[in-house]
Amino acid sequence: MAKAPVLTPRADDFPRWYQDLIAKAELADNGPVRGSMVIRPYGYGLWERMQAEMDARIKGTGTQNAYFPLLIPQSYLTKEADHVEGFAPELAVVTHGGGKELEEPAVVRPTSEMIINDYFSKWVQSYRDLPLLINQWANVVRWELRPRLFLRTSEFLWQEGHTAHATYEEARDFAARIHREVYEDFMVNVLAMDVVPGRKTVKERFAGAVNTLTLEGMMGDGKALQMATSHELGQNFAKAFNTRYLSKDGRQELVWQTSWGSTTRMIGALVMMHGDDNGLRVPPRLAQIQVVVLAIKGDDAVLAKVRELGDRLRTAGIRVQVDDRTDVPFGRRAVDWELKGVPVRIEIGPRDLENGTAMLARRIPGGKEPVEIGALIDALPALLEEDQALLLRQSRERRESRTSEVSTIEEAVEVAAGGGWARIPWATLGEEGEARLADHAVTVRCLVAEDGSVPDDGDAPGNVAIVARAY
Repeated sequence: MAKAPVLTPRADDFPRWYQDLIAKAELADNGPVRGSMVIRPYGYGLWERMQAEMDARIKGTGTQNAYFPLLIPQSYLTKEADHVEGFAPELAVVTHGGGKELEEPAVVRPTSEMIINDYFSKWVQSYRDLPLLINQWANVVRWELRPRLFLRTSEFLWQEGHTAHATYEEARDFAARIHREVYEDFMVNVLAMDVVPGRKTVKERFAGAVNTLTLEGMMGDGKALQMATSHELGQNFAKAFNTRYLSKDGRQELVWQTSWGSTTRMIGALVMMHGDDNGLRVPPRLAQIQVVVLAIKGDDAVLAKVRELGDRLRTAGIRVQVDDRTDVPFGRRAVDWELKGVPVRIEIGPRDLENGTAMLARRIPGGKEPVEIGALIDALPALLEEDQALLLRQSRERRESRTSEVSTIEEAVEVAAGGGWARIPWATLGEEGEARLADHAVTVRCLVAEDGSVPDDGDAPGNVAIVARAY
């Protein structure tokens, strides 16, 4: 009888494969409250690496980290009508504390525009206080009716940036800078994800924003996933909170603002974009473990060699783990590391030691070959970079091969239903066509200019709508 696969094959049931992989790669478990999740150490290690890479890029723009309270007075949310309407169905409200009913209910933050703007209005007095650039790493709660680990949970982790500027142009340019230099750079160069940068339609725009920039990625099943967004808020929140500054000309002016965020959803994207039937494939630049050195048997000489090699690789700047758990069968350990997507396995047994070689297994392209132990340290950096580039290339080839140019709404629906993306002129589609797409569970993921760049205007001539089913 054929041995059952470790994971449900993606082609048989993509959602089940996703659930299997998250469980068996030890990324996360469902939490005790419906819609919550427990992020396990291996999954949290991925998030820590994402945080480190993102945080460096965010600080590179001059933004500083801060922290704001989890609980927000409910009255704050009534100050910006579009914003509160957009979040009303997802709010979790605290009505009792310390055994007593609260005088004013508190909302568990779904996002922090309201409370941060309250403090911006206190901190900004003059043009000398601008720009004010703040980011926080935090958790948020948005009550989710159809939860799925990492993709849609009632509580998730994220970063949210909030800024105030003297002019519209400064705010617009800063939102675009975050979109390009922080999010797109990180996703392409660290996550090895081919993403499409674009502009959201009015219908898909963030509640309370005047413009939303997005990055959309194609997952392994052809559906789209919104990866991160950067919003121009105009003066909507400045008016609500009376956030003004004294200009150089001595006039009281309202500030112009942005907000932007990315979440643990990126771990779900990592699974769905790069994973295969054998498990995860983690890009080497992201991986908290780039190389695992495995002892095949508990031979003293083998154990000494794998530990020595681990130390030498670590000294060479490679993130390495030594697996000398020889009381656990080798085959099981090899499968576990394959599930976790560690880019390179180096396997050493008594026979390898005699030959002065190790078996080199590469997770991303696949395949194994013997390599001289002495040559490994010099060879590995280039191999890891090759694998990083391969993942990005495969991601781009998938999107390009499964994207079709169409000229009618019916064709767009057919392409999306078949697991692809459609490109259709926005002038052909328009808001009426966007509503017709919604009847078929298809959305406009973003608008791009004819040359693929991000358009300055949602209704600019030549704009193209990227249309797909989405998570």
